[in-house]
Amino acid sequence: MSTFQAPKGTYDLLPPNSATYLAVREAISGPLKNSGYGYIETPGFENVELFARGVGESTDIVTKEMYAFETKGGDKLALRPEGTASVLRAALEANLHKGGNLPVKLWYSGSYYRYERPQKGRYRHFSQVGAEAIGTEDPALDAELIILADQAYRSLGLRTFRILLNSLGDKECRPVYRAALQDFLRGLELDDDTRRRVDINPLRVLDDKRESVQRQLTGAPMLRDYLCEACKAYHEQVRELLTAAGVAFEDDEKLVRGLDYYTRTTFEFVHDGLGSQSAVGGGGRYDGLSEMIGGPALPSVGWALGVDRTVLALEAEGIELDIPSATAVYAVPLGEEARRVLFAKVTELRRSGVATDFAYGGKGLKNAMKSANRSGARLALVAGERDLAEGVVQLKNLETGEQTPVALDAVVDEVTRTLG
Repeated sequence: MSTFQAPKGTYDLLPPNSATYLAVREAISGPLKNSGYGYIETPGFENVELFARGVGESTDIVTKEMYAFETKGGDKLALRPEGTASVLRAALEANLHKGGNLPVKLWYSGSYYRYERPQKGRYRHFSQVGAEAIGTEDPALDAELIILADQAYRSLGLRTFRILLNSLGDKECRPVYRAALQDFLRGLELDDDTRRRVDINPLRVLDDKRESVQRQLTGAPMLRDYLCEACKAYHEQVRELLTAAGVAFEDDEKLVRGLDYYTRTTFEFVHDGLGSQSAVGGGGRYDGLSEMIGGPALPSVGWALGVDRTVLALEAEGIELDIPSATAVYAVPLGEEARRVLFAKVTELRRSGVATDFAYGGKGLKNAMKSANRSGARLALVAGERDLAEGVVQLKNLETGEQTPVALDAVVDEVTRTLG
């Protein structure tokens, strides 16, 4: 037993379960790679002001959940609680928007950190795959990203997730709604923290999960009744494009999302098999975020999908991914000369693209064959002094038990042929 354990609210990814997480990341990123999105990687920590401005000073993320600290040099930094602000900062810093080819389409994968009360599906360290399309205002982009996320989930075999869709309006029509919502909320019985939120960002109150708050929101003004004609038309185009693509969605007039930067299109992927932590991912349009963090006007849209929660969704639906074994061939040498010869063959097989492992540590035949079976390999290469004297190794099919001698110089070709 180690002296140390993983910090509260975190987890270690270990084989064989880690293979599922890798497969989920690959499945989510696959449609993005096929649609013009390039990979971006940003630091695990940023200037704390990047998130205070971008995510929003009134959000729980900034006020309660962010891991903020001061360096020895006096810099105020924070572990990244989400990906969008960091990706946009990096794109602006590198002037990607000046390359003459908008939108700039980027995808990323990494770990994020929030100080939350740990529970199943909610961790203090979690993994996401995200995508951002920066610099273009086009309902087809919004629809594209939703379609790609839907495609990723369906490629994993998920079927019982739902897509919730809403429009949050823009800088023209949302202020009018904001004022009407504030008037309504100020008449409710709310605690002091929530009343402060009413003054700073009243839409966040709609996202409050407490039953005592939700019960009072009956009869609250709906944003749909305040949308300007441009926002209505934009939202209808997104809906039409999704419908034409055969992607089912549900209109959710109360969907706000937890970040201040969203405008117009907002959406969430939810899975009802996950209990209270039902959101597996989401995103939306954030046309003003670039200006909030000191950049030019760059209308953008994006999403992030939780790898951890996607794995839980697979478990909820009883889906086991078809993950190939990490080892196809296992070499078992009997004696020092066989170790030298078979190790050379292992290297040849690996260079030919065959996943191969070796019985290290001088194991006897019985223990070595147990290791071969545990590895998941289909074939074993076994050789002793007599085999080498005859210029062969034994190729054993671990599924059928059949064993045949193969000439040393034909091992790679025969293994490749047998594996198909």
